[in-house]
Amino acid sequence: MTDLEYLDCAEALLKAVETCCDHINDHSDADVDNQRTGAMVTLSFANRSQIIINLQKPLQEVWMAAQAGGFHYKRQDGRWLDTKDGSEFFAVLSTCATQQAGQSLQFRA
Repeated sequence: MTDLEYLDCAEALLKAVETCCDHINDHSDADVDNQRTGAMVTLSFANRSQIIINLQKPLQEVWMAAQAGGFHYKRQDGRWLDTKDGSEFFAVLSTCATQQAGQSLQFRA
């Protein structure tokens, strides 16, 4: 993948996260604040916990830090997959956000 292709795909992922937060806030009583700073999105929950998603351009990866741990994702076959266990980014984000928010939250591409 070229650097430009990586940036296009990674930016689309960050935009999808932001859009999902807006949808969650509009259609539930969850209060998920999302703040974008450059190549990083920070999700903040009512209990003051956070999930941080940022781009790692030199490695062509997306990293996510949550209470459950740190995760690294590479684009493979049209999906962002964990470099250790192959789990899909949005599935793990949904699980982590659900745990931190204390209610079911769904993130999708």
